[in-house]
Amino acid sequence: MIKIELADRVKNLPPYLFAAIDKMKQKALSKGVDVIDLSIGDPDIPTPQHIIDAMKKAVDNPAHHRYPSYEGMISYREAVANWYRERFNVSLDPKTEVLSLIGSKEGIGHIPLAFVNPGDVVLVPSPGYPVYPVGTLFAGGESYIMPLKEDNGFLPDFKSIPEDKLEKAKLMFLNYPNNPTAAVAPKEFFKEAIELAAKYNIIICHDAAYSEIYYDHERPESFLGIEGAKDVGIEFHSLSKTYNMTGWRIGFAVGNKDVIFGLGKIKTNLDSGVFQAIQEASIIALQTDDAVLSGIRNIYQDRRDTLYEGLKGIGLEINKPKATFYLWTKVPKGFDSTTFVAHLLENAGVLGTPGVGFGAHGEGYIRFALTQSVERIKEAVERIRKEL
Repeated sequence: MIKIELADRVKNLPPYLFAAIDKMKQKALSKGVDVIDLSIGDPDIPTPQHIIDAMKKAVDNPAHHRYPSYEGMISYREAVANWYRERFNVSLDPKTEVLSLIGSKEGIGHIPLAFVNPGDVVLVPSPGYPVYPVGTLFAGGESYIMPLKEDNGFLPDFKSIPEDKLEKAKLMFLNYPNNPTAAVAPKEFFKEAIELAAKYNIIICHDAAYSEIYYDHERPESFLGIEGAKDVGIEFHSLSKTYNMTGWRIGFAVGNKDVIFGLGKIKTNLDSGVFQAIQEASIIALQTDDAVLSGIRNIYQDRRDTLYEGLKGIGLEINKPKATFYLWTKVPKGFDSTTFVAHLLENAGVLGTPGVGFGAHGEGYIRFALTQSVERIKEAVERIRKEL
């Protein structure tokens, strides 16, 4: 038997947050616990039926059973460009400024490979999506952490970044509406980011996966809708959250054509594109009437209000989110984020996500996802109330 030794880049990986949470959940379920899972952001609402019907029809077409286009079908990329024009008033060339992705996670994980050399710096928000630093690690880059603090609206303070880090930086990851804090960025912030990127030659990678989950009719801005954005970066988007298609694995990157080309070059060497039947169904998804999406948002808004009022009534400190389907909640005294999650699971059968799993600056918070019915959320609140 040979000795199997992992590569250093794998040895240095932290356990993937949601895999660890799933193990906690399975252990509790094996003991017969009725777990109310508010941890992972996986929508429980079904994919709209008209999208499913389009998929069924597309699967029957044998032309889709062969290798797909690496960049994505031009009809899919045109649908993305049309959606951006209608939603954000942003013009995109579908041939050079739109790229299909196997979910936005895949593109986010791969983009450092296109632009980061060993020793280069990537500006990474904390708390933030764990794939930002992991993709940087795989490329041999150095993550410089940008703390997201509540007293600054969970926006990074660019003025606090050392000059030498800015000069070595190749990429900056941003994410608004934000996971996990649910913060929304104003136009002025994006303008500041664009000016910084232009000055130091930094590519901005804006993760906009939650732009369509918003409340009280306050629609979030697109980074690409700000003047100069396309000169310095791209935006990642996903159909997962907007259309409840997490398992379908399809998204897109849009923006600066040279950045899109670089990411596309990585992808042509590592994957063979998205199944064309999924792309066909996604064209129909992108044409969905906003009344359907408004109905989905209304469901989340009812859940948001129920959980927010419930947790606030218990005495937990929490901000009411304007977007995403997450509530970023301070843990009570006597706990850190990990022990509080374990305590709630063991004693109340309610599962959240420890803030520290999103980076060191997430410590002191727990994230709850609005991926259960109002009835189950009410039950979760009552269980937490009894326990605390």
